[in-house]
Amino acid sequence: MRSTISFNGSTVNHQTFVLVGIPGMQERNSWMAFPLCLLYLLTLFGNFTILFVIKIDQSLHEPMYLFLSILACSDLGLSLSTMPTMLGVYWFDAREISFTACITQMFFIHLFQWTESGILMAMAVDRLIAIQNPLRYTLLLPNTRIGKIGLAILARAVCICFPTPFLIKRLPFCRSNILSHSYCLHQDIVHLACADTTINMFYGLTVVICTLGLDAVIIFVSYILILKTVLSIASREERSRALNTCVSHVCAILIFYVPMIGISAVHRFGRHLSLIVHMMMANIYITVPPVLNPIVYSVKTQQIRQRIRKMFQPKKIRS
Repeated sequence: MRSTISFNGSTVNHQTFVLVGIPGMQERNSWMAFPLCLLYLLTLFGNFTILFVIKIDQSLHEPMYLFLSILACSDLGLSLSTMPTMLGVYWFDAREISFTACITQMFFIHLFQWTESGILMAMAVDRLIAIQNPLRYTLLLPNTRIGKIGLAILARAVCICFPTPFLIKRLPFCRSNILSHSYCLHQDIVHLACADTTINMFYGLTVVICTLGLDAVIIFVSYILILKTVLSIASREERSRALNTCVSHVCAILIFYVPMIGISAVHRFGRHLSLIVHMMMANIYITVPPVLNPIVYSVKTQQIRQRIRKMFQPKKIRS
């Protein structure tokens, strides 16, 4: 049993944490319940639709769309990791979470975040190869290689996240047990510890630099090379066509990185802001990317848009 109480030494090691909905207005948590439930339903519908369309259409069994299916799986994993506690807090006011459940949720949230970062990086390299070597594209990236790349990205994320629960478990928690959000994050839990957290903070910073930082650099370099290649194409129409294949991916990058930068800026420089602003940014950070990615790819990718339209168009009855 984790909970330890010592009245003489004034030490309390909490067994549970308390999640937070709308700060200072817990009685109004139900206001957020319906929008969150709608977002989760849209996330499930959108990503499962993308997966179904790619699976049944043989013409979409190409590297770009296989990477998109992996991205959809990652978005589903992230949504399913946060859905139970977020809907529990806002809909049923179930705010307590056990220590074990909290670090388990933390593990999977960060696992799918690092996985998504790796997928976006791989998709940038995929676009680079497609534009630089269009004739050898499928030879350089056969479907079996896409599967291996996906497994490598997942393995990297698991290796990165694996030490985190053990680094958390060694910490005593003798102060407040109230978290800042309706889900568990590494930095949020660490701030509640009443011991030296230098190792945790250093590890977290190292992970961010070696994953998000490295992935962002590779994405940036890939697009510099893409622009260089596109500008060397003589035909204006061909240049436009090449750039159009990157629009969806650029949107996905912005959808992933902008909320992350936003919530980091709010935590770092917005301490004077209302707690409701922090809550809204945290919810946007975790719920909006998974719901927007399938929408962007459905709208901006012609092949997927046409296939979805055929799915939902009523079949004409021949007389």
